[in-house]
Amino acid sequence: MKKSLLVNIGFIISALLCLAAKDGYSQNSLYSTIQQISDTSSGQLGVSILHLESGEKVSLNGDKKFPMQSVYKFPIAMAVLQEIDKEKFSLDDSIAIHKSEYIPKAGHSPIRDQFPEGVTMTLRDILAYNVSHSDGTACDVLLRILGGTEKAEKKIHGLGIKDIAISTTEMVQVAHDTIQYQNWSTPDAMNDLLVVFFKGKDLSENSRQFLLKLMSYSNPWFDRRIKGLLPKETPLVHKTGTAATYNGLTRATNDVGIITLPDQSHLVISVFISDSYDSQSKRESIIASVSKAAFDHWSLPN
Repeated sequence: MKKSLLVNIGFIISALLCLAAKDGYSQNSLYSTIQQISDTSSGQLGVSILHLESGEKVSLNGDKKFPMQSVYKFPIAMAVLQEIDKEKFSLDDSIAIHKSEYIPKAGHSPIRDQFPEGVTMTLRDILAYNVSHSDGTACDVLLRILGGTEKAEKKIHGLGIKDIAISTTEMVQVAHDTIQYQNWSTPDAMNDLLVVFFKGKDLSENSRQFLLKLMSYSNPWFDRRIKGLLPKETPLVHKTGTAATYNGLTRATNDVGIITLPDQSHLVISVFISDSYDSQSKRESIIASVSKAAFDHWSLPN
């Protein structure tokens, strides 16, 4: 990705926010800024933002369905940790992974690549591969021990979050590009799930801290989206999701997470881009620009 693209868009966003400051940083001014960013995208942009401590919200297409891609590994991890809290499993349980469970080569799977003949590893490590390394094989193993996609979805719906669908495995999703639309969420629903997770209402504190750690994992590939234009030291827990590109079309480019602002308050943010013909750097810069606009909105003095 060209860093200059993010920097240039950052200057544009800063200028827009300076104009918005004259309007007292109203929610409408932030919405207008996000709409202007959306107008630069060839795809559909979905955004849901909540300032957790004040309850202030901004949403664009927040009630629309977007394919989650690997973002769904976050709710699946939550479902597994709920079972661990009920002592149905333990983080230290050893789980055998047969090579027949490996997702196709088109999908991302460090486990498949590192252990071509199969491997046995702890549930703790499988969760880490699933969340921190976005491993599709790890995701399917977690779905297997949960009893399938239907049971995983039921556990999330049981938290009161209905507008999330977990319908297919990574094995199926990787092999058939359009299947990914069956694993969908609205931006508002994903934000609601992030709030449930962050407040720790349905997970033990040990499980909550464990998942926070996994979602805090940072590398240059993941940090070009929500974190792309934020101050380098900004704490972020998040989960990305990305579809393959076919004939120039990318069906999903996503990032969802929780930003800790300089005053130690929190922004819950979900950004989805569907059906885009833009380059990857352009798609990621759009997510970064939305995040920067929200960060500045609640960080800069009125």
